[in-house]
Amino acid sequence: MSNNISQIELGIVVGVSKPEQVTFESRRPLSIGEYVVLRYGKGRVLGLVERSLISSDALGTAIRNFDEASESRQIAIENSRDKSFKGTIRILGFLDELNKCKAVIPALPPEPGTEVFEAAAAELADIFASAAPEWVRVGALLRNPQVDTKVNIDKVVSRHLAILAMTGMGKSNLVSLLAKEVARIRGTMVIFDYHDDYSSLEMANLMDARINPRLLSSDKLADVIEVQENASNQRHVLRVALTEDVKQRKGDDFWEALTAGAAAVGADDKSYREASERVLDKIDDARRKFSNILDAGLDDPVTMIKNGKLNVVNLIELTERQANIVVSYYLEELLEDRKRATRHKKDPKRQPKFPAPVLVVIEEAHVFVPKDQDTETKYHASKVAREGRKFGLGLVIVSQRPRGIDSNILSQMGSLAVMRMIQQDDQAHVSAASESLSRDLIDQLTSLNPGEAIFAGQWVNLPTFVKVAEVKERRIGGDQKAVEAWLQMARLADAAKESSDSYIPPGYIQD
Repeated sequence: MSNNISQIELGIVVGVSKPEQVTFESRRPLSIGEYVVLRYGKGRVLGLVERSLISSDALGTAIRNFDEASESRQIAIENSRDKSFKGTIRILGFLDELNKCKAVIPALPPEPGTEVFEAAAAELADIFASAAPEWVRVGALLRNPQVDTKVNIDKVVSRHLAILAMTGMGKSNLVSLLAKEVARIRGTMVIFDYHDDYSSLEMANLMDARINPRLLSSDKLADVIEVQENASNQRHVLRVALTEDVKQRKGDDFWEALTAGAAAVGADDKSYREASERVLDKIDDARRKFSNILDAGLDDPVTMIKNGKLNVVNLIELTERQANIVVSYYLEELLEDRKRATRHKKDPKRQPKFPAPVLVVIEEAHVFVPKDQDTETKYHASKVAREGRKFGLGLVIVSQRPRGIDSNILSQMGSLAVMRMIQQDDQAHVSAASESLSRDLIDQLTSLNPGEAIFAGQWVNLPTFVKVAEVKERRIGGDQKAVEAWLQMARLADAAKESSDSYIPPGYIQD
């Protein structure tokens, strides 16, 4: 029989079978995430092991003490039929159809007694490692490491992606891997980098976040210069001062005109005098504290994004409120630009900057698109999630707190990469957002190691357990080696002290 066809018998179907799920008795212990093949109906059917159980007749729950357990263990060792290795298989569809990216479930379940075979590597490669250019390699099958795992970038851009896991499980590494692949095929990608995780990527166009206050509404400018939301009088002063004439001025002229306008509001109306003084203080503080962020002479910051490149926007120096303004502005402008690019009647006066699709990544999504709070980014991210498919603007959200993400946005992520997750609230939130992850698969999230993930949704043909490849040049984002750093610092201090103690000044004569 050909090596391309599964031929190693693994077990036999037992008990009650369903079209979408069967139980089988295995000849060996099973790993969750193994792929198997059953032959029934019109051909070969692929299945995924979603549950694995080992039981012993001799070592059952009736054991009452250690001596009885010890005796029963010996009986179990001598009896080759004592152990039972049971597994639950999720039926995924006919192999021939899966090779065409179609999941066709047999109408009838397999009969008890149907043989179960280990899936051959060649059978799996046809499904998980397509040679089409839109498929890019991100690792290997966790239980079949000789088989590459690829994902469909077209589906990521058109249907969006969520990468979810606890801290330290490999989220940023997966984003970096996708970024490298998009850069390799000359795609346009923008990462909003909240913790400076991506500045070490060699192919990145690094951009420090800048805010042009002339392009903001008065409420957004109030947020940026840290005027409180409930300070209605101060916000009124800023609203009156930020006229269209003021917005036309650049650089220091803008700030001087804004300052003059805010002062005039207090001078004209005594009831706003105190608020006017506070706004003047806020403007002065913002110009000093945020001089490297606020740039009234800047052109549209979106023009700094390079087509056909990986673009990393560094948000690390911004406050949370400022970062929200920046991200929301980019999302709004990118969506409008892509709309212009796809319209049949294009405006010759406003040519789009991005003629091809763009993929955007929002790190710390629970901060920018929170469940219980309205933010500027949440509003525009929701528009991208709904409309981006039509206009070629893809969205990737990344978070270690899925329970904190707006459920409407999360539910519109057509693909998922889920890594280790132990909080039940997080698991429930992910389960509610995805139809492609069964409860049995969700239960496996606690057992995943760093770099291991379950891929589901439209960017893969089938739910997939993956060992994600490591991006070597990433130097930032992992755990810090505190002890090594402290010891190195101590060695340098000791060496400096020895050098100082052994130093003899010129002309010094020892007694």
